[in-house]
Amino acid sequence: MSRRCELTGKGVMTGNNVSHANNKTKRRFLPNLNEVTLASETLNQSFRFRIAAATLRTVDHRGGLDAFLAKQADRELSPKALKIKRDIEKAQATAA
Repeated sequence: MSRRCELTGKGVMTGNNVSHANNKTKRRFLPNLNEVTLASETLNQSFRFRIAAATLRTVDHRGGLDAFLAKQADRELSPKALKIKRDIEKAQATAA
């Protein structure tokens, strides 16, 4: 399981620990990933995602999973999230 957010693509970053003596050693900045269940109103179904805490706040701000996926670029989504996005678009097109 990769350390990457399934909805935004946020992943591991690298940098340096810098000591008081200005010695530099490599370190990793890991994303704050959480396993959450998000519900789709259009599909009447729940989905489990491994997403960053900041992404969860963004999903709430945009008005839920359906609205978030509608605005999110396809290249940033995981294959699982991309399939859910297409299913939502298909369901909304048939309902209209």
